[in-house]
Amino acid sequence: MSAPPERTAAPEPGSARAGVVLVHVSEGIATVTLNRPDARNALNAELRRALVSTFEDLEADDGVDVVILTGADPAFCAGLDLKELGRGDHDLTSTVVATRGPRTPLPSITKPLIGAVNGVAITGGFELVLQCDFLVASERARFADTHARVGVQPGWGLTVLLPQAVGVRRARELSTTGNFIDAATALSWGLVNHVVAHGDLLPFCRALAADIVSNDRAGVRRILRTYAEGAEVTAGEARAIEAAAAREWLAAGNASPDEVERRRQAVADRGRSQTA
Repeated sequence: MSAPPERTAAPEPGSARAGVVLVHVSEGIATVTLNRPDARNALNAELRRALVSTFEDLEADDGVDVVILTGADPAFCAGLDLKELGRGDHDLTSTVVATRGPRTPLPSITKPLIGAVNGVAITGGFELVLQCDFLVASERARFADTHARVGVQPGWGLTVLLPQAVGVRRARELSTTGNFIDAATALSWGLVNHVVAHGDLLPFCRALAADIVSNDRAGVRRILRTYAEGAEVTAGEARAIEAAAAREWLAAGNASPDEVERRRQAVADRGRSQTA
């Protein structure tokens, strides 16, 4: 498949996405930027609506294989807009996705989602990064769950996703203390995969995304789906889901001997180039 032309989203003037969410697509990689820097990218109703519509559009776009989510400096996301909440505007029903399974700030997508955490990710912003398939942090990244300090309860899966990332005891510590952890601690705890210099964050994420794009698109999406399905059940059930997926994949003709051999040779060549 030839790479689609580079483009930057250009919504209608005055629309929500024209200001609060920026989208740039190049070579199959979409970079989505939360763009309320003066408010530390706090999730007001406008931004929440824009995120939902943006991700729905990207899921439907056949020219996008990988999505990177980041924030306009200096923050990734400071969570829900507390000024808006203070005015009594706290009805999230129209700006979260709850049609299938748990409530979430983002629609479910089949494409890999990389979180490029460029600054603080707090409370709702912390929950937002936990929706990503994996995270890369700038050296400036900081994480905190301040739900108990603010006096609200998590509703986007934090009490499930955070223990999966760092273990239940560390998750309990974060949620009950409201303390911040820095990027180095997040790396040692397994919350993020990499910590890089701030200026290298997006280039590093785009390089990882390009590695993903170079793989078999259907294979990547089916493996991610298998991870997601297995995360919702017991370990034994997850093994059965994986086995069923493998059988279905073979039955669909996705692994002919000639094609497997061609790809095996390509993998061997790539491995030699990466380990030389």
